Amino acid sequence: MLRALAVDDERPSLEELLYLLNADPRIGTAEGASDATEALRRINRALESGPHGPEAIDVVFLDINMPGLDGLDLARLLTGFAQPPLVVFVTAHEDFAVQAFDLKAVDYVLKPVRKERLAEAVRRAAELRDSAPHIPVHEPDPDHIPVELGGVTRFVAVEDITHVEAQGDYARLHTDKGSHLVRIPLSTLEERWRSRGFVRIHRRHLVALRHIGELRLDAGTVSVLVGSEELQVSRRHARELRELLMRRP
Repeated sequence: MLRALAVDDERPSLEELLYLLNADPRIGTAEGASDATEALRRINRALESGPHGPEAIDVVFLDINMPGLDGLDLARLLTGFAQPPLVVFVTAHEDFAVQAFDLKAVDYVLKPVRKERLAEAVRRAAELRDSAPHIPVHEPDPDHIPVELGGVTRFVAVEDITHVEAQGDYARLHTDKGSHLVRIPLSTLEERWRSRGFVRIHRRHLVALRHIGELRLDAGTVSVLVGSEELQVSRRHARELRELLMRRP
């Protein structure tokens, strides 16, 4: 049976969609997310747990018009994953169908959602999932992150990233050779890379401990030197950072 995630910022629409999904015998579990950022966090956790893990997601039923990261943005991000969930768009807008199918969407369901029409989308998703067991399943590469450069997807090694800077809904990845902008919230990268030695030092900065060259104290303010760049450390993060640096091999 399919494991589904429904994403919609309008609570009544989300509850109705979940009700219809849970009533379909081909749906094993259906959970909800109130925005695309929350959905991305859940999908990241699902991919990290593996295709048979407790948080695995087979298909995402995705609204388009949402504040911040919208449904099309999320679907574009998922195309960069090694083994993304299937996507079904559920929206009140007819104008984005071409873009949706360019992003390899399974189906495009218009609101108000009819039970029979949603059942057809579920059937398509189930058939696609069941018809692909012969395709090798690739776990997401934990050592690299895909970035877009001039329309070409390249992969940046996580160990080369010195620090990450929040820029709205985006994050800028800094390396010794330059920087790359990805549409992933800083909080998602913080959660994903915590075990890789990255620590939050400020609401705008995530830093790799191994790339910190100096810890500086000046008139009550704390900063770190990462390469040639000095970054401020907020008071709430200063104590934890000092303790982590003291324990660093």
